[in-house]
Amino acid sequence: MGTMMNYENVAEQIVRWLADYAKGCGSKGFVVGISGGVDSAVVSALCARTGLPTLCVELPIHQAAAHVSRAQEHIANLKAQYPNVESTAADLTAPYEALLAVLPREEGPQYDLTTANTRARLRMTTLYYYAGLRGALVVGTGNKIEDFGIGFFTKWGDGGVDISPIGDLTKTEVFGLGAHLGVCNSILGAKPTDGLFGDDRSDEEQIGATYPELEWAMAESERGAVAEQFEGRQREVFEIYTRRNRANRHKMEPIPICKIEN
Repeated sequence: MGTMMNYENVAEQIVRWLADYAKGCGSKGFVVGISGGVDSAVVSALCARTGLPTLCVELPIHQAAAHVSRAQEHIANLKAQYPNVESTAADLTAPYEALLAVLPREEGPQYDLTTANTRARLRMTTLYYYAGLRGALVVGTGNKIEDFGIGFFTKWGDGGVDISPIGDLTKTEVFGLGAHLGVCNSILGAKPTDGLFGDDRSDEEQIGATYPELEWAMAESERGAVAEQFEGRQREVFEIYTRRNRANRHKMEPIPICKIEN
């Protein structure tokens, strides 16, 4: 789609799609988890534009203060513009700690990753609780790179949603759409982070590449390129992309079913 994207046209398409989908399945509105990042800010703004009831939910678990303040600033802005937007917060720190207390504790990166994914799954459970009470849809905040490129999301965590309005947009396009929608500068200027580790590590630090680099690699990969065609930083990035894409296939494809033959 390139850099010449007509963001108003994209916004209108997504808003219409959200409204039509909700109407078609008899849903009474939307529930969105708000993290203080650009993806959830853009998605909640698009949901708000439908005029349907939109619940913004903060779900802190040992959250960095900056994430919380950005989320609250965004929610306040939305509520000031849209009477159909409500908000609530569920501090999940205590339930998270209670869950860990009955499970084996270990040291090391595997344990850290497992507990990070557990946070995401606890949030998913909570969003579905609110959605269940309201007869609403849980709206996904994953973008194209995360959801279909490198699988940078938690299976049955932030990947556990009813609908995915920005799944066809790259991160760069999400930032562009966010600027068009008037998302606050504190969010547009913040480095992307999943906020799952209780520190301020960025996505770039975790992945080893920036979103623009990964977008380049995804486009090259879809054209059928192979690592040997590149050198230096390009080759490094392309290998990061293909390694993660391969390792996270299981998140991006349907659950394998053992088909029984007569």
